[in-house]
Amino acid sequence: MSDTTVENTESANNQRQINPEVLQNISVTLSIEVGRAMIKIRDLMRLTQGSVVELDRIAGEPLDLLVNNTVVAQGEIVLVNDRYGVRLTRVAPASERMKNL
Repeated sequence: MSDTTVENTESANNQRQINPEVLQNISVTLSIEVGRAMIKIRDLMRLTQGSVVELDRIAGEPLDLLVNNTVVAQGEIVLVNDRYGVRLTRVAPASERMKNL
């Protein structure tokens, strides 16, 4: 292989690498899921102030932390200076997150 070919290959590999600073500035949507419920539209239309919707989670069960609709961790609700927060109790391994993409 000639020196020119090696230089061209190295240059192409460098162009494919992602600059970490650029990657770190990309916005993502972070959401916390307490639970889910499936209801009929008729029941949805009957909801009023004070109505209770039963979720599919048991009290005390961990909440899901999602990034762009992919579960990346689980945790529990905490209060921090009169604001809600989430204490992470489990972070999904990268291999598990990749399966869900």
